[in-house]
Amino acid sequence: MNDDEAPGPQLDMLKAEHRRLDQEIAALEAGGDADQLEIARLKKRKLRLKDQIQMISDRNIPDIIA
Repeated sequence: MNDDEAPGPQLDMLKAEHRRLDQEIAALEAGGDADQLEIARLKKRKLRLKDQIQMISDRNIPDIIA
């Protein structure tokens, strides 16, 4: 991400991808004959996205010492 790029659109994109992965995982698990390796791979990617979302969110909140 560039310094002059607003984090809002990137954050929205990451959140949308996170939701999409959640839906894909749920669909695979509901299918019954799901590939456990594929589900584990998708869950790992979902966790990485969650970490990225949190990192961007934290960067946008200023540190305030009370």
